[in-house]
Amino acid sequence: MTGTLTRTVQHAVHAVRTADGAQLHATVDGPDDAPVTVVLAHGWTLAQAAWDDVADLLATEVVAGEVRLVRYDQRGHGRSTWGSTDPVSIDLLGDDLAAVLAALVPTGPVVLGGHSMGGMTIMALAAAHPELIGDRVRGVALVDTSAGELSHPPRTALERLQERLLPAVGTWAVAHARRVEGWRRLVPPSHPRHRAIVRGILYGTDATDAMVARGAEIMAGSSVRSFVAFYPALGAHDKAQALAELGTVPVEILVGDADKLTPVKHSGRLAEAIPTAHLQIVPGCGHMLPQERPDLVAAAIRRLLPSS
Repeated sequence: MTGTLTRTVQHAVHAVRTADGAQLHATVDGPDDAPVTVVLAHGWTLAQAAWDDVADLLATEVVAGEVRLVRYDQRGHGRSTWGSTDPVSIDLLGDDLAAVLAALVPTGPVVLGGHSMGGMTIMALAAAHPELIGDRVRGVALVDTSAGELSHPPRTALERLQERLLPAVGTWAVAHARRVEGWRRLVPPSHPRHRAIVRGILYGTDATDAMVARGAEIMAGSSVRSFVAFYPALGAHDKAQALAELGTVPVEILVGDADKLTPVKHSGRLAEAIPTAHLQIVPGCGHMLPQERPDLVAAAIRRLLPSS
């Protein structure tokens, strides 16, 4: 009898409870006794599905039992709930990541990957739990992210007006979420105008229509609250002083040369501050490297896997 022998991959779904009562939706692929676990954290207004293309490329290692893969939805995103803490912060997301590690990866080597806000989450973890870096965490991939200075003091009258109005607008949008969601449905992810906006903000010139459509669909699953609540948290994020903690392990930094949200200069600062970092600037790409160049992101993660 001939044919291809396939191996069943262990797959599990978990709800990780945080200290303030949030339930973090997580998926785990691969055997519990794999020699290393890769944990991936997604970006603002996305979900763990944003890592699908990278996960597909890492499937070879997962099927072979060499890697256990953990993905989870950040609080207030995807299928995860909010918890009682308000306002939210990137530091809170770092605590959430610590809870995921404690619940799903209590022992063994870990490689962390973070895209955009997910990279900031890893920095917050390193700041609050430096003992994990080098002991449990053996490598870190930071993709299209920043250690801070994403916002600046208002320099014009218009910017000063926007600064005063934004909190009120955000509060109104959350209070009238049903109305806002109705407006969003008028221009759904399948609408050419919607995709054009998403492409212009998030993607580079080499992105395919399929990539943009998939990204738009994932973002459309985010609530108005997730857009509004995390916006000031991103502006307040400042973990430049914590980057030294990451310098004890290999760090892969990737950024698209056309990234508008976390431009190349932010990744350059990360590379300058982390002596163990390797910086890769990817031409023709924007802010969505896990979709635009999943092959490069997966290759970077493979380079971080412990050799033994």
